[in-house]
Parts: sequence; structure tokens; C-alpha cells
Amino acid sequence: MTPTARSLKFLREEGYLPAVVESFNSFTKQRKDLFGFIDILAIKQDETLAIQATSRSNISSRVKKIAESEHVGAVREANWRIEVWGWGKINGRWQLKRVDCS
Repeated sequence: MTPTARSLKFLREEGYLPAVVESFNSFTKQRKDLFGFIDILAIKQDETLAIQATSRSNISSRVKKIAESEHVGAVREANWRIEVWGWGKINGRWQLKRVDCS
């Protein structure tokens, strides 16, 4: 199961309405994130959560990617919470590490 699939499952269990907002360009064989850094957008009541889903080993590079994005300021001004979600196995169980980049 991919980090995105794990994140979608977790979000639904927590009562969020999630949507995958990254796209795949079949001609260039590349993925394109919404605003350059968002894989999943999730809403719940008056909250909007923008998530970059990855493996635990790639968390720091994703945090850097968000910090360097030209659009991160606009997303923050819209009061969206921005998090990197890193998935990895610890003691044989999948664990989530969340890093707030808001």
C-alpha cells in the first residue's frame, strides 16, 4: 500500500473527506502536486488540511520542498494546515509521523 493510500484510509477513519489532488502526466511520466507540494486535500467541518504523503525516510526532503515552494505563502494565508505525513514500519507495524509545515 502506498503512503497516499495509507493516508486516505487514515483520513477517512478520522472523519475527513479526502481527495487526491496530484496528477500524473502520461506523456512525461511525471507526477504533479497541487501548488507544487500537495498530494491530498482533506476537509472536515471548518478545517482544510493539505498533505504531502511520503515514506518516513523522505520527510526532511518534503519539508524542504514545501519551504521552498513559491505558493506556500498563499496556502498559509488561506488558513490551510500543511503537513508532511511519513509512513514507515516500526516494530513490524505501520506508523505515521506528522510534521506541521503551516
